[in-house]
Amino acid sequence: MSSEERRVFGARVADLRKQKGMTQGELAAAIGRTASWLSQVERGVQPVNRLDVLRLLADGLGVPLQALQPDAPPVVEAVPAPEAETNDLDQARLVLSGHSAPDVLLGLRQDFRPDTMPDLRTSVDRIWELTHSGQFAELSASIGPLVSRLERGVRTAADECVRELHELLATTYQALAAAFVRQNEADAAWVAADRAIREAELSGDPLGVFAGIYRLCHVFVRLKHLDQAEHAAATAVSALQHHVEGNEPTPQHLSVLGSLHLMLALVHARAGERSSARQQIEAARTVGRRLGEDRNDFNLEFGPTNVEIQAVSTAVDLGDAGEALDLAEGLRSDGLSSERQARLLLDVGRAHAQRRQYAESLHCLLRAEELAPEMIHTHVAARAVVRDLVLVAGRSATDELRALAERTDSLG
Repeated sequence: MSSEERRVFGARVADLRKQKGMTQGELAAAIGRTASWLSQVERGVQPVNRLDVLRLLADGLGVPLQALQPDAPPVVEAVPAPEAETNDLDQARLVLSGHSAPDVLLGLRQDFRPDTMPDLRTSVDRIWELTHSGQFAELSASIGPLVSRLERGVRTAADECVRELHELLATTYQALAAAFVRQNEADAAWVAADRAIREAELSGDPLGVFAGIYRLCHVFVRLKHLDQAEHAAATAVSALQHHVEGNEPTPQHLSVLGSLHLMLALVHARAGERSSARQQIEAARTVGRRLGEDRNDFNLEFGPTNVEIQAVSTAVDLGDAGEALDLAEGLRSDGLSSERQARLLLDVGRAHAQRRQYAESLHCLLRAEELAPEMIHTHVAARAVVRDLVLVAGRSATDELRALAERTDSLG
């Protein structure tokens, strides 16, 4: 989008907004953006290249997409959506419903057996494996018995086991929060993240608390409560930086600090705040260099590689597709989980779609699906880009694209 195109587009947005009797603040709030971002759009400073952002603006103004961008792809006739299926995490939601061990409160309990600790550790590790790989149906089936055992354990075990049981519960609730965010169930994710923070504090592990805050910030981003996400992440970063400056930080400290910088980059990118987003990426790069390796403390997968993966995602969120593709070129993610590898391919696919390189975009999405099928089938960003590819292709959509759209339920 050239400077003149940005100016014309911005003037069109401003005219439509005024016709609707809306202030910049009102429209910005309606679409989950900041007033400063909208002001930059209307002044022709901020380009709007992404189809999903165009659609967001059109919906906020209550106008057809073509009223904003005459050359936008027409909406093709939608295929009726299939009947709603049971969500993979329905059983997991029940785990968060009510008190986890009411009979224990009434004294109807069995004493905890310390010899079950190794099995509990293995089960918690397995929950995170299922979360990273997007196997939510199996996670949902496994989580109920595990949480029940842990919640009973923290109330009935001998003192020497209680601290670790709280740690295991915090880790389990963090996995649940991450899974619920991925399936766009922010209400359940909020409950799980809050419980993770409490259990980490009860265990005496402050870094576990900060890891829980990171999960909570993802909830706020999904809810488009960007001010809450920024506040939670920024206060956590401030406290951690103060600690790191006065002490010799452990790798775990650096992993959590770097991850929170990446969270702030995400928040600023979603708000369209380019300079702030890039500053946070650079801050994360600095922490990553200090850490010197890719790690998986608190299942955050922080390290130099993950910083660059997030830099790709940030560039895509800002509409800088060329920069995203340059950053992704030669980036090796095979040492990370299949989830992170698939996420990189998804963002590269989004970048190709922004550049109208639709065949390349589809190729990336299909490769991501091979690595993490359930993630691609349920991820909001994945479904959005597949839907855009179908809209652009219209009746000329290939069988391969239509089959992917059906698997991701993106036709409706």
